[in-house]
Amino acid sequence: MASIALSILIPSPAADAAHDAAHEVHRRFRHGVYSVPCETCHVPAGELCLARRAVHAARRARFRETHQATALVPLLVGRAR
Repeated sequence: MASIALSILIPSPAADAAHDAAHEVHRRFRHGVYSVPCETCHVPAGELCLARRAVHAARRARFRETHQATALVPLLVGRAR
């Protein structure tokens, strides 16, 4: 039950706005699934899917295929010379 979104449990305009804002921030900076184009609705990378508040499964799958996991420590430490 903890994985259910707050907006489903307590519908409110504030929860709706927070959810929309989270999608917009990810879209603007091309984070996560918004870094790849959607094959279902044919929008380019950095654009929202045509389904409101949803990301198509094909887009998520393509992101998972191309995403390489990076750890925070190597990013902070850098390469040894």
